[in-house]
Amino acid sequence: MATWKLPPQVSNWINQLSQPLHGRLAWRLLPLLSGILFAQGRRTVASWLRAGGLSQDYKSFYRFLGVVGRCVDFIASRLLRLVVSQLPLDDKLLFALDDTPTKRAGPLVEGAGIHHNPTPGPAEQKFLYGHVWVTIAWVVQHPCWGVIGLPLRALLYVRQKDLSKIAPWNRQQFPFRTKLELAAELVGWIAQQLRFLGKPLWIVADGAYAKRPFVQAVLAAGVVLVSRLRKDAALWSLPTPPRPGQPCRRGRKPKYGKQAISLAKRAAHRHGWQQAEFVLYGKKITKTFKTFLATYPVVGGVIRVVLVREEEGRRAFFCTDSTATVEQILRAVADRAAIEQDFHDVKEVHGTGQQQVRHIFANVAVFHLNLWLHTLIELWAWEQPAKKLRDRSASPWDDPERRPSHADRRNALRRACIRETFSATGTLTNLSRKSRSLLNCMVKLIT
Repeated sequence: MATWKLPPQVSNWINQLSQPLHGRLAWRLLPLLSGILFAQGRRTVASWLRAGGLSQDYKSFYRFLGVVGRCVDFIASRLLRLVVSQLPLDDKLLFALDDTPTKRAGPLVEGAGIHHNPTPGPAEQKFLYGHVWVTIAWVVQHPCWGVIGLPLRALLYVRQKDLSKIAPWNRQQFPFRTKLELAAELVGWIAQQLRFLGKPLWIVADGAYAKRPFVQAVLAAGVVLVSRLRKDAALWSLPTPPRPGQPCRRGRKPKYGKQAISLAKRAAHRHGWQQAEFVLYGKKITKTFKTFLATYPVVGGVIRVVLVREEEGRRAFFCTDSTATVEQILRAVADRAAIEQDFHDVKEVHGTGQQQVRHIFANVAVFHLNLWLHTLIELWAWEQPAKKLRDRSASPWDDPERRPSHADRRNALRRACIRETFSATGTLTNLSRKSRSLLNCMVKLIT
């Protein structure tokens, strides 16, 4: 068993997440997540087990990863309901959707293949070998720290030529599906799980997902989509209403107008531009924009188009809700950066991608365990005072008022776990002042 004792609130949450698992295995989730929290160095599964004091039972925990990988949808549903019960809900709920790769090594990794590298870096490595995860995150607004992303669930994208790397008995559970189909499944899952709230759901996605299969699935689920618009998008004017007194024509009413709309010509026209001040990325920004209604065959109806003039050029965004305001659309586009920050945090802070497991369900499990720990840390830190989360006494050159990063929140939770562990053993009450000071210095070195 793990020696670390988590705060009672966090332990209760993890026990709720473990309920879909079998009763003989559910208890393993709590010590495993504790080990992930305190893992150091290269974040392999072995480092998780060493940090949690689980090395003697390593075979059972490796098999446990496969069990978790088969139950991620049920555990993610529990996590979604947990977030609903813990956080205040806005009038509309915003979710961000994107995909991210994780590097792998070795030819025997199930489901791994060669994919485009979104961050080539100084080496300009255009491709990488590994997995690609289509991920959905809940974008929430903290009253003090601004926008935060809470990753909930991901689906593994496997290229058709890489299906042969999956074991035959697992291949039926991973049929070939495009990223658009995987993203549509995640949106449908969110809409089904949160239908009882009766609140409008918004999805903000990259322009690569603004294609007919995904857009039609989003509209069928009753969700509003905000995304970037292609420069050569085939836009049309609104259908002309019949003149007063004109006899009604037989057949269906027209969906699209007869006049094509060119984004380049609309953007080049001098008239119609407006300026307004919006709160984006946590600060007030003045934007020059132009907005109008159009019909889009990809959507199958009317959309709200927003053209924004930037220093590097003009950008076009659209929303399937024609009554949406420019501020709502631009804020949704800006808040999509939260999921990019999530990808950075789970890779740099939690070491996602360093767990070089081979079995496909084990790969699914380790990726989701990092996502879920990220969300649990954010939930625990939601109501914590900023002074408790950010300790920059050892960094006087840093801004002491800067909002605590996810690494700061994780370290604060680790310090809380250490206090809980020592309090449970009654060690702190018997220590002298010098011993406590030395213990505090050691804790700072650990966290």
